[in-house]
Amino acid sequence: MCQKAFGGFFGPLVTAHNATWTRGEPKWFQSSDAARRAFCGDCGTPLAYETRFGLELAIGAFDDPTVAAPEVQVNPRDKLPFFDTLTSLPMRSEVSDEWRDFMAGIHSNQHPDHDTEAWPPRDKS
Repeated sequence: MCQKAFGGFFGPLVTAHNATWTRGEPKWFQSSDAARRAFCGDCGTPLAYETRFGLELAIGAFDDPTVAAPEVQVNPRDKLPFFDTLTSLPMRSEVSDEWRDFMAGIHSNQHPDHDTEAWPPRDKS
């Protein structure tokens, strides 16, 4: 289920202890009869997974994901067969001028990796 919910190979989560939402409340999706998932109602970012065992937070949604490094793997039977060999694949290190220009022109509408006074930002025009 995490692969579908995250749209990735896995869903990196960390157990929450007394977590509080600092900027409003997430939207929730009842993903099964035993779990529900939280996501940002403005941008769709996956935020959490909750069962009767507690709340798990999506590590990638943290402003600083390094504060919540994974400590254990779960559900190894669901691991995709090619996952362990990903780091041995060749890397594309050259970046074309066209791609560099494309990336330089992007304005992200996602929340930045730091707290802000208000979100979403107010139009200043």
